[in-house]
Amino acid sequence: MIVGIVEMEIYIYEVNSLKEKRQVVKSLIERLKNKHNISIAEIGDLELWNKLVLGISVVSNSKLIVEKSIESIRSFVENDHRVEIVNTIVDIA
Repeated sequence: MIVGIVEMEIYIYEVNSLKEKRQVVKSLIERLKNKHNISIAEIGDLELWNKLVLGISVVSNSKLIVEKSIESIRSFVENDHRVEIVNTIVDIA
């Protein structure tokens, strides 16, 4: 079993409140869950309205599949015009 763990720090554009942030975060998480077979949660910067930290895990029997999934997730988030990836930490074991 191969497990990929990703911590993704994201900046959110054009939000001015925690309520607006929650709308973007909920939408992004649901779209990622629907497109990829992953576990995902908001794990940091909960009190900041323009910043988000996501924790993502991918499990497979192939390291190549995990790596491709993580790259696909990163690409998906990069193509969302509402957000920008600031930092990504990836650990595959």
